[in-house]
Amino acid sequence: MLFSRFTRSIETILIVEDEPLVAFDNELRVVDAGYRVVATVDTEAEAIAVLEREPIHLVLADVNLSRGGSGVEVARVASERDIPVLFATGTCPGHAKQYAIGCLIKPYSAAELVKAIHAVDLLIRGQTPKAMPKPLNLYSAA
Repeated sequence: MLFSRFTRSIETILIVEDEPLVAFDNELRVVDAGYRVVATVDTEAEAIAVLEREPIHLVLADVNLSRGGSGVEVARVASERDIPVLFATGTCPGHAKQYAIGCLIKPYSAAELVKAIHAVDLLIRGQTPKAMPKPLNLYSAA
C-alpha cells in the first residue's frame, strides 16, 4: 500500500564546480539520489553554454570557477531563464542573493547535499521543508 509519493520538481541538475574531487563526489551523490546530471563543468563559459542548450531544473554552483570564472555570473544567467540556483561554496556570496535560492556551505556531507536539494525542491513548489541541513542558508527571496 502506497501512502504518499514525493513528486519532484527537480529532475535535472547542472553541476558547476572547479574542484575535480568535489565535482565527482557531488555528481555521484545526486545521481545516487535519483537525479539526472545534465553536465558537470568547471568554467563559467561551459556552464552558460549548457544553460542555453539543455533543460535544467537546478544549478548547483560553486562561486570561484576555473579560468577566473564566476558562479555568480552563471547564477545571473540561470535566473534570467527562471532556473533556480543553489550555491555550494566555502563562503556564501552576499552580493548575489537575488540570483539564488540559497547557499550550501562547504564542507558538507553527501546526506546534507541531498537534503539541501530536497529542501530547494519543496521551496520551489511553495512548501516548507520539515528539516534543513545545517550548512544550508536560504536567501530571503526563496
